[in-house]
Amino acid sequence: MLVVGFPAGAFQTNCYLVAAGEGAPCVIVDPGQEAEAGVAEAIAKYRLSPVAVVLTHGHLDHTFSVTPVCDGNDIPAWIHPEDRALLSDPMLGMSKEAAAFFGELAMREPAEVREMTDGAELDLAGLTLTVDHTPGHTRGSVTFRTATEEGGELMFAGDTLFAGSIGRTDLPGGSMAEMTESLRTKILPLPDDTVVLPGHGPATTIGRERASNPFLTGMIDLSDPGSAHRGRGRGI
Repeated sequence: MLVVGFPAGAFQTNCYLVAAGEGAPCVIVDPGQEAEAGVAEAIAKYRLSPVAVVLTHGHLDHTFSVTPVCDGNDIPAWIHPEDRALLSDPMLGMSKEAAAFFGELAMREPAEVREMTDGAELDLAGLTLTVDHTPGHTRGSVTFRTATEEGGELMFAGDTLFAGSIGRTDLPGGSMAEMTESLRTKILPLPDDTVVLPGHGPATTIGRERASNPFLTGMIDLSDPGSAHRGRGRGI
């Protein structure tokens, strides 16, 4: 398996291209601000043929380039229906600071948008991506899991889980109660050797986060209203 990742834009959002190998079809994960050039460079360098964009959620720092990337390659974008409205009206999910940074934006959906739901298996580029709905950061947040050649799993976590933290829950559509349930039912049950590729920051593993992430070890009481904004992570 080939995974190419790079941080894009002012928010350093990780964009990934995943394929069975060089010279193969690929899936693009979360093409954010200023991601177009990095995507084009990776496609050329590894001789990839993009077949789809998949979005972990609808925040602008993860979707800014989705329309030019999709329409420029004549490929669809996949998103959870709870976040689809953010593609054309990103202000619905922004903090005041992010709204001020981006200013007035005229956005539109890609020409082809497909919706995915919890438990769906997307057969794309010779890979099977399992969709887990993980609301909390946004209502439509998801993670994608796929099998590796070594027999383990790789998870594209978006802003649900970071190395040492979790996604912020104080933005429109965020909920600490939903985040807690997502972590309990979708993240913690995964095997320790699951490799986590988050939406911001370095890669990690479920085992490492289970042992040291304060939001997963119980060091921070997720049921305490006072902790509701402590999982700020990175992003908008």
